[in-house]
Amino acid sequence: RKWLKSVLKKIFVPRLPSITMARAHKRRGISAVLALAVAAFGFHAAFVNSTAGRSALTAMGARKFVVGGNWKANGSPDSVKQLIAELNAGEVTSKDVEVICAPPFVYLSEAQANLRKDYAVAAQNLWDKAPGAWTGEIPGQMLADMGIKWVVLGHSERRENCGETSQVVADKTKFAIEQGLSTLTCIGEKLDAREGGTTFDVLDEQLKPLAAVLSEDDWEKVVLAYEPVWAIGTGKVATPEQAEETHAYIRKWLVDNVSQKVSDSVRIQYGGSVNDKNAAELGKKPNIDGFLVGGASLKGDAFTTIINSV
Repeated sequence: RKWLKSVLKKIFVPRLPSITMARAHKRRGISAVLALAVAAFGFHAAFVNSTAGRSALTAMGARKFVVGGNWKANGSPDSVKQLIAELNAGEVTSKDVEVICAPPFVYLSEAQANLRKDYAVAAQNLWDKAPGAWTGEIPGQMLADMGIKWVVLGHSERRENCGETSQVVADKTKFAIEQGLSTLTCIGEKLDAREGGTTFDVLDEQLKPLAAVLSEDDWEKVVLAYEPVWAIGTGKVATPEQAEETHAYIRKWLVDNVSQKVSDSVRIQYGGSVNDKNAAELGKKPNIDGFLVGGASLKGDAFTTIINSV
């Protein structure tokens, strides 16, 4: 009886308002049948979640967890050397986790040469043109030629500060794949969208250009990073329930607009003030396939703890 009470509480009393709740004031007259169906589905999901591990709830456990560290525009020659040493010394106990570190461009070569070989190195952006007269830009081919395998694209800081539109992000993603790179392509809403119940509309606008330019095979080279802008660097973190709700929406969107195969296989990271204290709880959710970590990725011990959290 106590177990049933706790499960029902999780279903009907989420810790913070979800997108669904934010939209609720706009919707009236939901039938009792529909309400009961939703409740029954939620009960079933809660029951399964309480009796099965995370891997049992992903696509046959096939989506490998992926943790990315976005160093952003941080570091000095000495601090980067120290961070690499800390990461190299970290004891990774999770055997089924892919790790990617994205240093600033000026430290790519150092990271590529000195970072432990079970961690991949990513660039934080690229220029989607062939090498040539593009002063200040880094063409994708140059990254590929130096052995870089990954690139972060569409981060909210570039959307906001550099004017990158969703179409630009989609075109860069396609270009990167054509250069042989894999991408961590970022999407996410601002605070006004979260509070106004329009998060799904924002994600729809950001995902549509990607679906239009990428083939089904292209998606094998893409990791989606859902980063609510209101949680990046603010210390605010979406609750596990909020993050899972949004990740589940993205996966359903992929079913409806790309294919079931892509939906089942594409990995969706959560980003937004992920740290060594909250990673384990977030990582339990079946549609959260990894993290894109900002500030905590600059601390070797904290980042290693995040890697080992699943």
